[in-house]
Amino acid sequence: MALTKSAAETPRSSAARYLSNHLREYGMLLALVVIMIFFQIVTDGTLMRPVNITNLFLQNSYIIIMALGMLLVIVSGHIDLSVGSVVGFVGALAAIMLVHWQLPTFVVIPACLLVGILIGAAQGYWVAYWRIPSFIVTLAGMLVFRGLSLWILQGQSVGPFPRNFQALSTGFVPDLFGVDKPNLTALLLGLVAAGTILFMAARSRKRHQKFGMEEEPFGFFIARNGLIALAIIYISYLLSTYRGLPNVLITMAILTAIYAFLTKSTTIGRRIYALGGNEKAAKLSGINTERLTFLAFVNMGMLAALAGLIFAARLNTATPKAGVSFELDVIAAVFIGGASMSGGVGKIIGAVVGACIMGVMNNGMSILGIGIDYQQVIKGLVLLAAVIFDVYNKNKQT
Repeated sequence: MALTKSAAETPRSSAARYLSNHLREYGMLLALVVIMIFFQIVTDGTLMRPVNITNLFLQNSYIIIMALGMLLVIVSGHIDLSVGSVVGFVGALAAIMLVHWQLPTFVVIPACLLVGILIGAAQGYWVAYWRIPSFIVTLAGMLVFRGLSLWILQGQSVGPFPRNFQALSTGFVPDLFGVDKPNLTALLLGLVAAGTILFMAARSRKRHQKFGMEEEPFGFFIARNGLIALAIIYISYLLSTYRGLPNVLITMAILTAIYAFLTKSTTIGRRIYALGGNEKAAKLSGINTERLTFLAFVNMGMLAALAGLIFAARLNTATPKAGVSFELDVIAAVFIGGASMSGGVGKIIGAVVGACIMGVMNNGMSILGIGIDYQQVIKGLVLLAAVIFDVYNKNKQT
Protein backbone atom coordinates (compact mmCIF):
# COMPACT_ATOMS: atom_id res chain seq x y z
CA MET A 1 0.00 0.00 0.00
CA ALA A 2 2.87 2.32 0.88
CA LEU A 3 4.54 1.51 -2.44
CA THR A 4 1.37 2.41 -4.34
CA LYS A 5 1.11 5.71 -2.50
CA SER A 6 4.74 6.53 -3.18
CA ALA A 7 4.37 5.72 -6.86
CA ALA A 8 1.26 7.87 -7.05
CA GLU A 9 3.05 10.82 -5.49
CA THR A 10 6.10 10.64 -7.75
CA PRO A 11 4.64 12.37 -10.87
CA ARG A 12 3.16 15.11 -8.70
CA SER A 13 6.41 15.78 -6.86
CA SER A 14 8.29 15.64 -10.17
CA ALA A 15 5.96 18.25 -11.69
CA ALA A 16 6.27 20.44 -8.60
CA ARG A 17 10.06 20.22 -8.71
CA TYR A 18 10.12 21.07 -12.43
CA LEU A 19 7.82 24.05 -11.91
CA SER A 20 9.98 25.28 -9.03
CA ASN A 21 13.11 25.09 -11.20
CA HIS A 22 11.44 26.81 -14.16
CA LEU A 23 9.24 29.25 -12.26
CA ARG A 24 10.69 32.28 -14.03
CA GLU A 25 10.02 30.90 -17.52
CA TYR A 26 6.39 29.94 -16.85
CA GLY A 27 5.82 32.92 -14.58
CA MET A 28 6.65 35.43 -17.33
CA LEU A 29 4.34 33.72 -19.82
CA LEU A 30 1.55 33.66 -17.24
CA ALA A 31 2.27 37.30 -16.34
CA LEU A 32 1.87 38.33 -19.98
CA VAL A 33 -1.51 36.55 -20.18
CA VAL A 34 -2.69 38.10 -16.90
CA ILE A 35 -1.57 41.61 -17.91
CA MET A 36 -3.36 41.33 -21.26
CA ILE A 37 -6.56 40.09 -19.61
CA PHE A 38 -6.35 42.91 -17.05
CA PHE A 39 -5.95 45.66 -19.64
CA GLN A 40 -8.57 44.05 -21.88
CA ILE A 41 -11.06 44.39 -19.01
CA VAL A 42 -10.14 47.86 -17.76
CA THR A 43 -10.00 49.31 -21.31
CA ASP A 44 -13.46 47.88 -22.14
CA GLY A 45 -12.06 45.61 -24.85
CA THR A 46 -9.94 48.25 -26.59
CA LEU A 47 -6.65 46.42 -26.06
CA MET A 48 -7.55 43.42 -28.23
CA ARG A 49 -9.24 45.30 -31.05
CA PRO A 50 -7.59 44.52 -34.40
CA VAL A 51 -6.48 48.11 -35.00
CA ASN A 52 -4.88 48.30 -31.55
CA ILE A 53 -3.16 44.93 -31.93
CA THR A 54 -1.70 46.23 -35.20
CA ASN A 55 -0.53 49.42 -33.48
CA LEU A 56 0.95 47.34 -30.68
CA PHE A 57 3.18 45.49 -33.12
CA LEU A 58 4.14 48.67 -34.96
CA GLN A 59 4.95 50.53 -31.74
CA ASN A 60 7.08 47.79 -30.19
CA SER A 61 8.71 46.12 -33.18
CA TYR A 62 12.03 47.91 -32.77
CA ILE A 63 12.15 47.05 -29.05
CA ILE A 64 11.59 43.36 -29.78
CA ILE A 65 14.18 43.35 -32.57
CA MET A 66 16.82 44.96 -30.36
CA ALA A 67 15.92 42.67 -27.44
CA LEU A 68 17.08 39.70 -29.56
CA GLY A 69 20.54 41.19 -29.87
CA MET A 70 20.66 42.56 -26.33
CA LEU A 71 19.94 39.08 -24.96
CA LEU A 72 23.11 37.73 -26.60
CA VAL A 73 25.13 40.65 -25.25
CA ILE A 74 23.80 40.18 -21.72
CA VAL A 75 24.12 36.39 -21.84
CA SER A 76 27.78 36.85 -22.81
CA GLY A 77 28.23 38.92 -19.63
CA HIS A 78 28.14 42.45 -21.06
CA ILE A 79 25.69 45.27 -21.73
CA ASP A 80 25.10 47.84 -24.49
CA LEU A 81 23.88 51.30 -23.50
CA SER A 82 24.34 52.81 -26.96
CA VAL A 83 21.49 51.11 -28.84
CA GLY A 84 19.03 54.00 -28.48
CA SER A 85 21.56 56.48 -29.85
CA VAL A 86 22.46 54.10 -32.69
CA VAL A 87 18.75 53.91 -33.58
CA GLY A 88 18.60 57.71 -33.78
CA PHE A 89 21.88 58.00 -35.70
CA VAL A 90 21.02 55.37 -38.31
CA GLY A 91 17.55 56.88 -38.78
CA ALA A 92 19.14 60.30 -39.30
CA LEU A 93 21.67 58.88 -41.75
CA ALA A 94 18.89 57.15 -43.71
CA ALA A 95 16.93 60.40 -43.85
CA ILE A 96 19.88 62.32 -45.25
CA MET A 97 20.55 59.62 -47.84
CA LEU A 98 16.90 59.38 -48.89
CA VAL A 99 15.80 63.02 -48.77
CA HIS A 100 18.91 65.11 -49.35
CA TRP A 101 20.99 62.76 -51.48
CA GLN A 102 17.91 61.12 -53.08
CA LEU A 103 19.46 57.65 -53.08
CA PRO A 104 17.17 54.69 -53.80
CA THR A 105 15.82 52.63 -50.90
CA PHE A 106 17.56 49.43 -52.04
CA VAL A 107 20.91 51.25 -51.59
CA VAL A 108 20.07 53.03 -48.33
CA ILE A 109 18.92 49.98 -46.35
CA PRO A 110 22.06 47.82 -46.86
CA ALA A 111 24.30 50.86 -46.38
CA CYS A 112 22.67 51.69 -43.04
CA LEU A 113 22.85 48.08 -41.89
CA LEU A 114 26.55 48.09 -42.77
CA VAL A 115 27.00 51.26 -40.68
CA GLY A 116 25.33 49.48 -37.76
CA ILE A 117 27.69 46.51 -38.17
CA LEU A 118 30.70 48.85 -38.18
CA ILE A 119 29.45 50.60 -35.05
CA GLY A 120 29.02 47.27 -33.29
CA ALA A 121 32.46 46.16 -34.47
CA ALA A 122 34.10 49.35 -33.20
CA GLN A 123 32.57 48.99 -29.75
CA GLY A 124 33.05 45.23 -29.61
CA TYR A 125 36.73 45.63 -30.47
CA TRP A 126 37.46 47.71 -27.38
CA VAL A 127 35.38 45.43 -25.15
CA ALA A 128 36.68 42.11 -26.48
CA TYR A 129 40.34 42.78 -27.22
CA TRP A 130 41.21 45.68 -24.90
CA ARG A 131 39.10 44.47 -21.96
CA ILE A 132 37.52 47.89 -21.46
CA PRO A 133 34.23 47.41 -19.56
CA SER A 134 31.26 47.36 -21.92
CA PHE A 135 29.42 49.79 -19.66
CA ILE A 136 32.07 52.46 -20.29
CA VAL A 137 32.50 51.77 -24.01
CA THR A 138 28.80 51.81 -24.81
CA LEU A 139 28.13 54.78 -22.52
CA ALA A 140 30.69 56.67 -24.60
CA GLY A 141 28.97 55.36 -27.74
CA MET A 142 25.62 56.58 -26.46
CA LEU A 143 26.99 60.12 -26.13
CA VAL A 144 28.93 60.03 -29.40
CA PHE A 145 26.09 58.84 -31.62
CA ARG A 146 23.54 61.11 -29.96
CA GLY A 147 25.83 64.02 -30.78
CA LEU A 148 26.36 62.80 -34.34
CA SER A 149 22.59 62.57 -34.84
CA LEU A 150 22.21 66.21 -33.82
CA TRP A 151 25.09 67.18 -36.11
CA ILE A 152 23.77 65.31 -39.16
CA LEU A 153 20.24 66.64 -38.79
CA GLN A 154 21.45 70.09 -37.67
CA GLY A 155 18.80 70.04 -34.97
CA GLN A 156 15.92 69.69 -37.45
CA SER A 157 13.55 66.92 -38.52
CA VAL A 158 14.07 65.46 -42.01
CA GLY A 159 11.33 63.76 -44.04
CA PRO A 160 9.05 62.53 -45.51
CA PHE A 161 10.36 59.29 -46.99
CA PRO A 162 9.48 57.33 -50.15
CA ARG A 163 6.59 54.86 -49.82
CA ASN A 164 8.79 51.83 -50.43
CA PHE A 165 10.91 52.84 -47.43
CA GLN A 166 7.84 53.44 -45.25
CA ALA A 167 6.71 49.91 -46.12
CA LEU A 168 9.46 48.61 -43.80
CA SER A 169 7.20 49.47 -40.88
CA THR A 170 3.76 50.50 -42.06
CA GLY A 171 3.34 48.09 -44.99
CA PHE A 172 1.14 44.97 -44.89
CA VAL A 173 1.37 41.56 -46.51
CA PRO A 174 -1.16 41.56 -49.39
CA ASP A 175 -3.90 38.93 -49.51
CA LEU A 176 -2.83 36.47 -52.20
CA PHE A 177 -6.41 35.19 -52.47
CA GLY A 178 -7.85 38.60 -53.33
CA VAL A 179 -10.28 38.61 -50.41
CA ASP A 180 -10.60 41.88 -48.54
CA LYS A 181 -11.84 40.74 -45.10
CA PRO A 182 -10.94 38.43 -43.59
CA ASN A 183 -7.44 38.38 -45.00
CA LEU A 184 -7.04 34.70 -45.89
CA THR A 185 -3.28 35.00 -46.30
CA ALA A 186 -2.97 36.23 -42.72
CA LEU A 187 -5.12 33.36 -41.47
CA LEU A 188 -3.17 30.79 -43.45
CA LEU A 189 0.21 32.09 -42.30
CA GLY A 190 -1.03 32.08 -38.70
CA LEU A 191 -2.10 28.45 -38.99
CA VAL A 192 1.19 27.49 -40.64
CA ALA A 193 3.19 29.27 -37.91
CA ALA A 194 1.20 27.57 -35.14
CA GLY A 195 1.54 24.17 -36.79
CA THR A 196 5.27 24.65 -37.32
CA ILE A 197 5.80 25.57 -33.67
CA LEU A 198 3.89 22.50 -32.50
CA PHE A 199 5.78 20.23 -34.90
CA MET A 200 9.20 21.59 -33.91
CA ALA A 201 8.36 21.38 -30.21
CA ALA A 202 7.18 17.76 -30.54
CA ARG A 203 10.27 16.81 -32.55
CA SER A 204 12.56 18.47 -30.01
CA ARG A 205 10.82 16.69 -27.13
CA LYS A 206 11.09 13.34 -28.88
CA ARG A 207 14.79 13.88 -29.50
CA HIS A 208 15.38 14.83 -25.87
CA GLN A 209 13.47 11.78 -24.66
CA LYS A 210 15.59 9.56 -26.89
CA PHE A 211 18.72 10.68 -25.04
CA GLY A 212 17.05 10.86 -21.63
CA MET A 213 17.30 14.66 -21.47
CA GLU A 214 13.60 15.58 -21.27
CA GLU A 215 12.49 16.96 -17.91
CA GLU A 216 9.30 18.84 -18.75
CA PRO A 217 6.13 16.94 -17.71
CA PHE A 218 3.82 16.15 -20.61
CA GLY A 219 1.00 18.27 -19.16
CA PHE A 220 3.25 21.32 -18.97
CA PHE A 221 4.45 20.69 -22.52
CA ILE A 222 0.88 20.52 -23.87
CA ALA A 223 -0.30 23.57 -21.91
CA ARG A 224 2.66 25.78 -22.88
CA ASN A 225 2.77 24.98 -26.58
CA GLY A 226 -1.03 24.84 -26.89
CA LEU A 227 -1.31 28.31 -25.37
CA ILE A 228 1.31 29.70 -27.74
CA ALA A 229 -0.33 28.08 -30.81
CA LEU A 230 -3.81 29.30 -29.85
CA ALA A 231 -2.48 32.81 -29.21
CA ILE A 232 -0.84 32.91 -32.67
CA ILE A 233 -4.01 31.69 -34.40
CA TYR A 234 -6.22 34.13 -32.47
CA ILE A 235 -3.98 37.13 -33.16
CA SER A 236 -3.69 36.23 -36.84
CA TYR A 237 -7.49 36.05 -36.97
CA LEU A 238 -7.81 39.49 -35.37
CA LEU A 239 -5.27 40.95 -37.79
CA SER A 240 -7.06 39.33 -40.74
CA THR A 241 -10.18 41.32 -39.92
CA TYR A 242 -8.28 44.61 -40.21
CA ARG A 243 -5.45 44.97 -42.76
CA GLY A 244 -3.69 41.64 -42.43
CA LEU A 245 -0.17 40.96 -41.23
CA PRO A 246 2.18 43.95 -40.93
CA ASN A 247 5.50 43.57 -42.74
CA VAL A 248 7.32 44.27 -39.51
CA LEU A 249 5.56 41.34 -37.81
CA ILE A 250 6.93 39.00 -40.47
CA THR A 251 10.40 40.49 -39.91
CA MET A 252 10.14 39.95 -36.15
CA ALA A 253 8.88 36.38 -36.55
CA ILE A 254 11.71 35.42 -38.92
CA LEU A 255 14.37 37.01 -36.70
CA THR A 256 12.95 35.36 -33.58
CA ALA A 257 13.01 31.95 -35.28
CA ILE A 258 16.58 32.46 -36.49
CA TYR A 259 17.92 33.56 -33.12
CA ALA A 260 16.00 30.87 -31.23
CA PHE A 261 17.61 28.26 -33.50
CA LEU A 262 21.01 29.96 -33.15
CA THR A 263 20.96 29.89 -29.34
CA LYS A 264 19.43 26.42 -28.90
CA SER A 265 20.78 24.31 -31.75
CA THR A 266 24.17 25.63 -32.82
CA THR A 267 27.69 25.42 -31.44
CA ILE A 268 28.15 29.19 -31.40
CA GLY A 269 24.97 29.58 -29.36
CA ARG A 270 26.15 27.11 -26.72
CA ARG A 271 29.53 28.82 -26.61
CA ILE A 272 27.94 32.21 -25.93
CA TYR A 273 26.19 30.73 -22.90
CA ALA A 274 29.45 29.13 -21.78
CA LEU A 275 31.18 32.50 -22.15
CA GLY A 276 28.65 34.22 -19.93
CA GLY A 277 28.56 31.39 -17.42
CA ASN A 278 32.31 31.32 -16.80
CA GLU A 279 34.61 33.14 -19.19
CA LYS A 280 37.82 31.70 -17.75
CA ALA A 281 36.54 28.11 -17.99
CA ALA A 282 35.26 28.75 -21.53
CA LYS A 283 38.65 30.05 -22.59
CA LEU A 284 40.46 27.10 -21.04
CA SER A 285 38.15 24.73 -22.94
CA GLY A 286 39.34 26.19 -26.23
CA ILE A 287 36.58 28.73 -26.93
CA ASN A 288 37.71 31.97 -28.57
CA THR A 289 35.98 34.23 -26.05
CA GLU A 290 37.27 37.46 -27.58
CA ARG A 291 35.79 36.65 -30.98
CA LEU A 292 32.43 35.67 -29.45
CA THR A 293 32.23 38.93 -27.52
CA PHE A 294 33.18 40.86 -30.65
CA LEU A 295 30.48 39.09 -32.71
CA ALA A 296 27.83 39.71 -30.03
CA PHE A 297 28.40 43.46 -30.33
CA VAL A 298 28.55 43.32 -34.14
CA ASN A 299 25.19 41.56 -34.12
CA MET A 300 23.77 44.12 -31.69
CA GLY A 301 24.91 46.97 -33.93
CA MET A 302 23.23 45.41 -36.97
CA LEU A 303 19.92 44.88 -35.14
CA ALA A 304 20.02 48.40 -33.69
CA ALA A 305 20.49 49.74 -37.23
CA LEU A 306 17.54 47.68 -38.47
CA ALA A 307 15.45 48.99 -35.57
CA GLY A 308 16.51 52.54 -36.49
CA LEU A 309 15.34 52.06 -40.07
CA ILE A 310 11.99 50.63 -38.94
CA PHE A 311 11.45 53.39 -36.39
CA ALA A 312 12.24 56.12 -38.92
CA ALA A 313 9.94 54.46 -41.48
CA ARG A 314 7.10 54.37 -38.96
CA LEU A 315 7.46 58.07 -38.07
CA ASN A 316 8.08 58.98 -41.73
CA THR A 317 10.68 61.42 -40.46
CA ALA A 318 14.00 61.48 -38.62
CA THR A 319 14.18 63.61 -35.50
CA PRO A 320 17.12 64.53 -33.21
CA LYS A 321 15.35 62.89 -30.25
CA ALA A 322 14.66 59.56 -31.95
CA GLY A 323 15.69 56.57 -29.87
CA VAL A 324 15.92 58.41 -26.55
CA SER A 325 15.63 55.93 -23.65
CA PHE A 326 15.17 52.96 -26.02
CA GLU A 327 18.14 51.27 -24.39
CA LEU A 328 16.30 51.27 -21.06
CA ASP A 329 13.21 49.58 -22.51
CA VAL A 330 15.34 47.00 -24.34
CA ILE A 331 17.46 46.13 -21.30
CA ALA A 332 14.34 46.01 -19.10
CA ALA A 333 12.61 43.68 -21.58
CA VAL A 334 15.56 41.26 -21.53
CA PHE A 335 15.79 41.18 -17.73
CA ILE A 336 12.02 40.85 -17.31
CA GLY A 337 12.15 37.98 -19.80
CA GLY A 338 14.44 35.96 -17.56
CA ALA A 339 18.02 36.94 -18.40
CA SER A 340 20.46 36.97 -15.51
CA MET A 341 22.53 40.00 -14.54
CA SER A 342 25.62 37.82 -14.17
CA GLY A 343 25.34 36.37 -17.70
CA GLY A 344 25.00 32.83 -19.00
CA VAL A 345 21.22 32.65 -18.51
CA GLY A 346 18.37 33.77 -20.77
CA LYS A 347 16.25 32.67 -23.71
CA ILE A 348 15.18 34.33 -26.94
CA ILE A 349 11.50 33.58 -26.31
CA GLY A 350 11.89 35.03 -22.82
CA ALA A 351 13.27 38.27 -24.26
CA VAL A 352 10.34 38.46 -26.71
CA VAL A 353 7.86 37.82 -23.88
CA GLY A 354 9.57 40.49 -21.77
CA ALA A 355 9.36 42.99 -24.64
CA CYS A 356 5.68 42.11 -25.13
CA ILE A 357 5.01 42.70 -21.43
CA MET A 358 6.62 46.13 -21.67
CA GLY A 359 4.69 46.88 -24.87
CA VAL A 360 1.31 45.81 -23.51
CA MET A 361 1.90 47.83 -20.35
CA ASN A 362 2.85 50.93 -22.35
CA ASN A 363 -0.12 50.53 -24.68
CA GLY A 364 -2.62 49.73 -21.94
CA MET A 365 -1.55 52.62 -19.71
CA SER A 366 -1.67 55.01 -22.67
CA ILE A 367 -5.24 53.89 -23.49
CA LEU A 368 -6.21 54.52 -19.86
CA GLY A 369 -4.69 58.00 -20.04
CA ILE A 370 -2.03 57.34 -17.39
CA GLY A 371 0.66 60.01 -17.52
CA ILE A 372 4.18 59.28 -18.69
CA ASP A 373 5.47 60.04 -15.19
CA TYR A 374 3.40 57.26 -13.63
CA GLN A 375 4.22 54.94 -16.54
CA GLN A 376 7.94 55.30 -15.85
CA VAL A 377 7.42 54.60 -12.15
CA ILE A 378 5.38 51.46 -12.86
CA LYS A 379 7.85 50.12 -15.43
CA GLY A 380 10.72 50.74 -13.03
CA LEU A 381 8.94 48.82 -10.27
CA VAL A 382 8.22 45.93 -12.64
CA LEU A 383 11.91 45.77 -13.64
CA LEU A 384 13.00 45.88 -10.00
CA ALA A 385 10.56 43.09 -9.15
CA ALA A 386 11.90 40.95 -12.00
CA VAL A 387 15.52 41.39 -10.84
CA ILE A 388 14.61 40.68 -7.20
CA PHE A 389 12.80 37.54 -8.34
CA ASP A 390 15.89 36.47 -10.27
CA VAL A 391 18.15 36.96 -7.23
CA TYR A 392 15.65 35.16 -4.98
CA ASN A 393 15.54 32.14 -7.30
CA LYS A 394 19.35 31.96 -7.42
CA ASN A 395 19.63 32.11 -3.63
CA LYS A 396 16.92 29.47 -3.29
CA GLN A 397 18.68 27.06 -5.65
CA THR A 398 22.03 27.48 -3.93
